[in-house]
Amino acid sequence: MAERIPEGDNRIRFVCIQCETIHYQNPKVVTGCLPFHEDKVLLCKRAIAPRHGYWTLPAGFLENGETAAEGALRETMEEANAKAEIMDLYTMFSLPHISQIYIFYRARLTDLDFHPGIESLETCLFSEEEIPWDELAFPVITETLKHYFRDLPRGEFPTRSQDIGIDRRRDPIR
Repeated sequence: MAERIPEGDNRIRFVCIQCETIHYQNPKVVTGCLPFHEDKVLLCKRAIAPRHGYWTLPAGFLENGETAAEGALRETMEEANAKAEIMDLYTMFSLPHISQIYIFYRARLTDLDFHPGIESLETCLFSEEEIPWDELAFPVITETLKHYFRDLPRGEFPTRSQDIGIDRRRDPIR
């Protein structure tokens, strides 16, 4: 492997020095749900790194062969054993400093029979006042929840997207 700009390209890529195959490295997509019931949202306490013991929305890396919505529902089942119905795309964050894109869907819980999956220590429904704001795992979770609780009284949930450029040395996401 060698790092170079392939002919007809404008970026440094990993290129096989024998066969000239270009090995692209593209951002990872993280997809998840903001599962809700009435005025509460379902959060999971992480049983894995990074941010073990912190609260998050159920989310994870998109798998090959699935849509972002399918991945969001799969992650909700894996992390919270929760059944939900996608309502709409809610937030999208582009984090170029860690080469990730986060996508969250609003999803109505179809029943309240949920419990921690293998990647979660706890699962719980929280109202806005009950959210452990200082114990949230990632800034994108905090931002999504802030948007949701601002939108909830109006009953209007516009899709939001945001590009986040964070100094790598002070990145609270990693």
